[in-house]
Amino acid sequence: MPLRIEDYALIGNTRTAALVGKDGSIDWMCVPRFDSNACFAALLGKQEHGHWQLGPARGVAAVRRAYRPDTLILETEFETEEGAVRIIDCMPVWEERTEIVRIVECVRGSMPMRMELIMRFCYGTVTPWVRRVDDALLATAGPDSLELRTPVELVGRDFTTVAEFTVSQGQRVPFVMTWFPSHETHPLPIDAEAALAATERYWRAWCGHSTYEGRWNDAVRSSLVILKALTFAPTGGMVAAATTSLPEQIGGVRNWDYRYCWVRDATFTLYALLLAGYHDEARAWRGWLLRAAAGHPAELQILYGIAGERQLTELTLPWLPGYENSAPVRVGNAAAVQSQLDIYGELMDSLHLARDAGLATDADAWNFQRTLVNFCASNWQHPDSGIWEMRGEPQQFTHSKVMAWVAMDRAVKAIENYGLEGPLDKWREVRAAIHDEVCEKGIDKARGVFVQRYGSTELDASLLLIPLVGFLPPDDPRVQATIAAIEHELVVDGLVLRYRTSHSTDGLPPGEGFFLPCSFWLADNLALCGRNAEADALFERLLALRNDVGMLSEEYGLRDHRALGNTPQALTHVALINTARNLSKGGGPSEHRSGATTEEPPGGQAPVASPKSE
Repeated sequence: MPLRIEDYALIGNTRTAALVGKDGSIDWMCVPRFDSNACFAALLGKQEHGHWQLGPARGVAAVRRAYRPDTLILETEFETEEGAVRIIDCMPVWEERTEIVRIVECVRGSMPMRMELIMRFCYGTVTPWVRRVDDALLATAGPDSLELRTPVELVGRDFTTVAEFTVSQGQRVPFVMTWFPSHETHPLPIDAEAALAATERYWRAWCGHSTYEGRWNDAVRSSLVILKALTFAPTGGMVAAATTSLPEQIGGVRNWDYRYCWVRDATFTLYALLLAGYHDEARAWRGWLLRAAAGHPAELQILYGIAGERQLTELTLPWLPGYENSAPVRVGNAAAVQSQLDIYGELMDSLHLARDAGLATDADAWNFQRTLVNFCASNWQHPDSGIWEMRGEPQQFTHSKVMAWVAMDRAVKAIENYGLEGPLDKWREVRAAIHDEVCEKGIDKARGVFVQRYGSTELDASLLLIPLVGFLPPDDPRVQATIAAIEHELVVDGLVLRYRTSHSTDGLPPGEGFFLPCSFWLADNLALCGRNAEADALFERLLALRNDVGMLSEEYGLRDHRALGNTPQALTHVALINTARNLSKGGGPSEHRSGATTEEPPGGQAPVASPKSE
């Protein structure tokens, strides 16, 4: 069985990533991209589905691990009766190569070690042709080849490669695995120590550009590194997580593929990057967004592939039993074909933020946005699948209407604040009509609180975004009542449920963990309402849920006190960064986005282009 989700750490090269367990086993890796087939898939099944174990040969008394400061270089230290050994894991960040570098360093004593390597392409179904070529072990199947180089003697046993060796104090033994297309000549070997040094320089230099300074500097910098690692450097897109099908409830069916890019994450992500001074990454993400969304507004999707791909057909992999038997295992995501009205608001809001921050593009971009807003103005009344990608019948979701209002509001502000051209009076009228309808139909009048969908009495944590996007001020009685109701009905021990799945029409069996981004949104609301001590306490509560290397997943289960859902979750780390700024002096994304402050976006301005430019 795989380890608990929180027992994994991430290594990556800004094109793909791997998960390394506390036991020294790499149980998940897709090559050459985040969304490619996995060559190590034990995370979703058994060791026979692919893993790379490296650790002491005999009983381990203690394990400690950490990233080297301001890097994604993982160091795991094992203690046994014989002594102590450290395994250093990283993926060099090079444009033309994909490698895992593992170095075994004996810290004390003399340590018997064992390596077990099971390479299985296509999510555990394809056993490669393994042979020795020169000084390397070469495994090939279809389009993929993996090459392993090490001075240690390797032995093949039952389609498994093993090695048994001993390291003494001060000795360092390298292992370098390289992926390359099987039709190409295998690349020249690299020096493991030089690659490690280059990787450390890369990450330290990147972290050195951060402008964030605040009470939670270490947590923010750690989350920024994770966001960078989840970025697909060639296109600027950022995947929602490095994994697929890690369950929202152990044994449940809410298991989704998150190795794609979501439009609704765009505004949150831009704030997180801008507040830390990473204008190049923000500009690249905005560029990905414009390219991916280009086309007819009716064809706008909620998620795309990391290069902007649109066809993300959802399939199940029946040969994989799933993480702790949580089936089915899915690749692809059927939500890509859903209609979700809120993404028009997210797209317009993110481009509005980019405009405020001086990340100008060209006039064609505004023409595209204008077409998008006109479409939204004509179609906002329609039901949709909502922010949570409900698989039941489309509904009139309150959050979706609020975000349609955001689309119109940001378009109006583009004209008012930047002199861009558009039908100002018409858009103001539509904005007012949406606002009036939400305040009439999106409220349970008996309680004076906003509800998940028109005609319902159910709450939804997405309603916490109402004051954060500026739909209503935080001191509005309806907002105050909604926050209080969510605290009473959806919050347990400081953690927020998205909604009550037992009362939902989402088309799935009930049961999931607490959705961590929603808990950060509650902290943002508390801060906007002046409940600063409570906001700080909740934020500290959420920070305590990080694993030993600072990673957070999508959800958390209070019953078993464990991480749930895909990991690491970009939106969770984005929310952490933004909430840290919201709780700091000087205001943050929630004040800027809601209109509570007219100051420039956190993180400062990028070079400003002409006000007529888009």
